[in-house]
Amino acid sequence: MKVILSGVLLTVPMIAATCEGLAALKLAHTSIAKAQTVAAGAFDPPPAEPSPAALDYKKLPAFCRVQGVIEPSSDSHIEFETWLPVAGWNGRYEGLGNGGFAGSIDFRGLGDAVSHGYAGSSTDTGHKGSAIDAKWALGHPEKVTDFGYRAIHATAENAKAIISAFYGNAPRHSYFSSCSNGGREALMEAQRYPADYDGILAGAPANYWTHLLSSAAAEVRMLGEPASYIPAAKLPAIEAATLAACDRQDGVSDGVINDPSRCKFAPAELMCRGPESNSCLTAPEVASLEKLYAGARDSHGQPIFPGRVPGGETGPGGWGLWITGQAPGTSLMFAFGTGFFGNMVFEDASWDFHTFQTDRDTKVADDKLARALNATDPDLKPFRIRGGKLIVYHGWNDPAISPLSSINYFRSVRAKMGAKEEDGFLRLYLAPGMAHCGGGPGPDSFGQGTVAAADPQHSISKALENWVENGTAPGPIIATKLETGSPTTVVRTRPLCPYPEVARYAGSGSTDEAANFSCVAP
Repeated sequence: MKVILSGVLLTVPMIAATCEGLAALKLAHTSIAKAQTVAAGAFDPPPAEPSPAALDYKKLPAFCRVQGVIEPSSDSHIEFETWLPVAGWNGRYEGLGNGGFAGSIDFRGLGDAVSHGYAGSSTDTGHKGSAIDAKWALGHPEKVTDFGYRAIHATAENAKAIISAFYGNAPRHSYFSSCSNGGREALMEAQRYPADYDGILAGAPANYWTHLLSSAAAEVRMLGEPASYIPAAKLPAIEAATLAACDRQDGVSDGVINDPSRCKFAPAELMCRGPESNSCLTAPEVASLEKLYAGARDSHGQPIFPGRVPGGETGPGGWGLWITGQAPGTSLMFAFGTGFFGNMVFEDASWDFHTFQTDRDTKVADDKLARALNATDPDLKPFRIRGGKLIVYHGWNDPAISPLSSINYFRSVRAKMGAKEEDGFLRLYLAPGMAHCGGGPGPDSFGQGTVAAADPQHSISKALENWVENGTAPGPIIATKLETGSPTTVVRTRPLCPYPEVARYAGSGSTDEAANFSCVAP
């Protein structure tokens, strides 16, 4: 059969190859480092691999493991892996994305894929390192391009060729799923390479990358002023005030603000009236909180990036991790903002965030890197025409990337393509109480991180497959909140509604059961 890779027409055998025989496969700009059959239960992840709480590698079936390197430029070294079930392939291919600054292969995702009959691929996007470290980018513009879009696309092309060679057939359907920077990668695929995937699942996309991290740098500078810094110890008082103001707007008091965009909480309500304590804010702290909710703006008052929404300020994945840190200069947004500007924008390891100027430096970032890193093009006509389906999801309590950013992108596609066209291939789901990609006080499990078998009403991944393969557009999807530390004890279920619909309580029955809610227009 004929396969086109990076403009090069290759011939792939129509009969299945042995796993080890794949080492001789010739692919554009690619060398196959190793191809070997891994016996059932024999895969050992690298020592640096985090504890796979949701995956037992010893239970993996036998699979063919292909490891390769792609070098589209003289400064590229993109490592990737493609895993293929030895038996029981379901004809589907699952491409996996990366969080943060990438830098590693997603072994858990690959294991999840082959354990459920999928062929899967993952890439480090061209460098090795921590997801919060961008030092690899300093002085390496080709690696930034690989990270931005080239690695994910080239990996998809190679994976399809490997799949075709191994099974003697191309995948019947191809899917991509990831969150955060991986959500940006997902939208980049839909926009730049509409033929790569039939179905794309984009979680909490960091697709307006240059403005997201310009906003982060502006916040870092603001919170770097001692008087303006909001101590993590004051976050519980802030969250309590937001819940008091807005939790019952949906008629249910459950510790979750159903639609934070409608919350009218005023930070000045927390102004200290007497001695300062952790239950109140000083005037500079109030000003900082107002700016965090409003979002970064330029000198003309125009928004650079949407602000945070009220709710979800506390908890393991809350503001103490992402925004304030436990002390100034310790938050994840500090790492991302300073890493981006120091290593990618100004290419100066000694760059000082105190020098950041919003108007000037956002423009520098846009001029230099928007094309490589931003996935904001609303014209998805080529993706739609070939039958592609796209689902975006975002947690309302996300402290890393404002959910308003996903709403803005959804609306931009609708404005560009029209509501009727958009409705035929695009859905947006907002998860009340969910933090960044998961976690938070609200139901946060709805099949977004696994291809495990479930019905389309309980799995957003299966809803996407059902849309692609059977033409059934997704409706409400049931999200579940599990008890901390338990993989089976259900605390609460709630429907996630296709935007702009919201879940409304019927007025009777348990407020912890999805059956007592319906999706209605806001």
